[in-house]
Amino acid sequence: MGKLEGSAKKKLRRNQLRRIILGTIAAAGIIGVGLVAANVLGALAKMGLMKWPRRRRELINRARDRLLEQGLISRDEGGWIHLTERGRRLLYRLESANYHLKKPKKWDEKWRLLIFDIPEKRRGMREKIRRTLLAIGFKRLQDSVWVYPYDCEDLIAFLKTDFKVGRDLLYLIIEELEGDKTLREKFGLPKKIN
Repeated sequence: MGKLEGSAKKKLRRNQLRRIILGTIAAAGIIGVGLVAANVLGALAKMGLMKWPRRRRELINRARDRLLEQGLISRDEGGWIHLTERGRRLLYRLESANYHLKKPKKWDEKWRLLIFDIPEKRRGMREKIRRTLLAIGFKRLQDSVWVYPYDCEDLIAFLKTDFKVGRDLLYLIIEELEGDKTLREKFGLPKKIN
């Protein structure tokens, strides 16, 4: 294995470990320092990522200490670990990078449109929303109009809260969309029956 492949594999493993530790703490709300390793080991075993036979606990504890140093998690006087706001944002980015909406077996023949009007002074946020929608699987109709064929209301509510865009982002459910033939093809949906 070359240097680049080894480096990429190490980075992927580190990100997976960070995501599991942060996710474990987020799910528990607060967690005892000693419980972090035990819970993470259980999650690693379930995901089939247990490839560190001897030093598992040591590696997890070092990763936990790095997360504390980076300010992604914090420890209170009682020894309990909490996820910080910065840690929540990182966890969201790590999870949304691998996030895919579940597709139902049968399409309900309704389109979900997402329309947003983010002011120019928040241009960076606008681009972040576009990148997120692309990563999830939305298709662009116009610069600020995106479409998806399946229910995604919970995700949109989460995005509104996370990106702090509230009323600037509208979620619509429509039954008819003019010229949807190409969209049906892009999403692999059945052709329209007249």
